Amino acid sequence: MPLLPRLLSKLERHPKRVVFPEGTDQRILQAARQWVTRGLGVPVLLGNRTAIKRLAGRLDVNLEGMRLIDPTRSDDAEPFAQSLLERREAKGMTLDEARSAVRENSTFATLMLQHNQVEALVGGATQSARSALRPLFQIIPRLEGVQTASSLMILDFDEKAIGSNGSLFMADCGVIPQPNADQLADIAISTGIIAQHLTNETPRIALLSYTSGGKSKDPTVLKMREATTKAQERSAAGGHNFAIDGELQLDAAIDRYVAAAKGIDSPVAGQANVLVFPDLNSGNIGFKLVQHIAGANAFGQIVTGLTKPAAEISRGSSAHDVFGAAVVCGVQAIDREELFPALESSA
Repeated sequence: MPLLPRLLSKLERHPKRVVFPEGTDQRILQAARQWVTRGLGVPVLLGNRTAIKRLAGRLDVNLEGMRLIDPTRSDDAEPFAQSLLERREAKGMTLDEARSAVRENSTFATLMLQHNQVEALVGGATQSARSALRPLFQIIPRLEGVQTASSLMILDFDEKAIGSNGSLFMADCGVIPQPNADQLADIAISTGIIAQHLTNETPRIALLSYTSGGKSKDPTVLKMREATTKAQERSAAGGHNFAIDGELQLDAAIDRYVAAAKGIDSPVAGQANVLVFPDLNSGNIGFKLVQHIAGANAFGQIVTGLTKPAAEISRGSSAHDVFGAAVVCGVQAIDREELFPALESSA
């Protein structure tokens, strides 16, 4: 069974509030309507209320069950400005700048998330990745022990025996252009934690390269080899005991026959469900190639390494993609203490 139906049953039992900064986008309205119809919780749409209602009327989208907020008219604007100033004053922000910033939907949405007015955030439908991610990285704290915030894409195949019952977790596909070995190890662990929470399977993490366990001294290969060792050490130290292998070629990572033909015998080879790419170029190109040519459903970018669930979706996302990313983030908000035990000590 694909991943999304499995997650929906969890959210139906534990509904969540999710904020969408771009409430005047057609795809957001359609995804929000689906959220309400499925009984998954309350979608919060940000933007000019009149414009949202006008668009909903044109699309024949029922707004019942949704909450509409205009950040420029909200009573939370001033408290949020003070909160933002506390976080950014050391960086040179003034109160006037903070007040101006909270009028922006993405910043207002992030502060709603930080102040527990919603459990998840899905943005980026009409913004560049940089604009959508900046407030998240400025406002939401990183998880204890995590130095690197990154992102992952989930590719979901309907009828393929690949990954976790047809689901592959691919990272980093949207944040760090040239991650070093330490960052790659962080990415592997953060992605593995989310994959385990969503699938209830032990993550099988492959750190990818153009060669499989060879003797190459190419710096890019050496980086993946070092990252593999660091990820294995961090997995053991954190009590995760994930299955981690690298460097591996993609075919050896996901195809048992290829792995056997190349003489690679490990708990990961041929059955990886988490793929860690050497850099942003390969990760971003890789997931889009599979999504558009193989027809896989793609959900993300899911932001990893932060204490709150959020997604930065592509401007090319469909309403179904938006809905899927929201479902993933909503499920992340269920039993967060169990998913990230460090939250208990910081609460």
